[in-house]
Amino acid sequence: MGEHRPGGGRGFERGPGGRGRGEFGVGPRWYPMGFTSAFIFILIMALSTASKTVQQWKVTERRIAQAEADKASAELSFLKAQINPHFLFNTLNNIYSLILTNSQNAADSVMKLSNIMRYVTDDVTHDFVPLQSEIDCINDYIELQRLRIGKNSPIDFTVTGDPKRKVIAPLVLMTFVENVFKYGISKREHSPLFIKIEVSDISISFFCENLVFINKGETENPSTGIGIKNTVQRLKHLYPDKYILDIVNDGKEYKVNLTLQS
Repeated sequence: MGEHRPGGGRGFERGPGGRGRGEFGVGPRWYPMGFTSAFIFILIMALSTASKTVQQWKVTERRIAQAEADKASAELSFLKAQINPHFLFNTLNNIYSLILTNSQNAADSVMKLSNIMRYVTDDVTHDFVPLQSEIDCINDYIELQRLRIGKNSPIDFTVTGDPKRKVIAPLVLMTFVENVFKYGISKREHSPLFIKIEVSDISISFFCENLVFINKGETENPSTGIGIKNTVQRLKHLYPDKYILDIVNDGKEYKVNLTLQS
């Protein structure tokens, strides 16, 4: 007969060395190892989750930045597309007037328009072009206008400084020059036109001044026309915090001072 133990079940037994062992054979010495393993596992999972979160955040940031860049690029392209046809439309009207009057200057006008269109269609696709190209376009445009305006509107166009190695957003200055001829010409009154470009080592300055003559049926204001609005938007895109634009229009005189920092 085996020795009867109180309780009728397996009680606490002592293993070799006299150490106690529980009913399921799990001794106290296993608990520290189990806790450490769990802690390491949780730590690895937390680091993995954090790494994935950071990667996703970076991807999201890149997508947002790219979306903003695409939006700005698309908006800038749209603004350019609005300016170019507007400019060409007015120029073609000038040549059409010369042809109707059988002017001998019509052929010369076509040549100058060809130069302007080459600039508009080729160079204007870039955000920045050589300043000399913009000046050449302005000069051709002014000469084109000289062929149609009378002696009442003398033109004073000067360029000072060295435009070499300088770049500029295409048609930025041309928009204001176009405005000069659109609103500053009168067949009856003396209406001098002043256009000046100054180039320094650190900046490009543009100034124009003319009297204001609004034709009957004209709805646009020289300070708020579509060309001016679009140019202001382009300046914000291409010259952030690097331009100063001052437009004065008292209804009689129209002045523009624009400074672009190099």
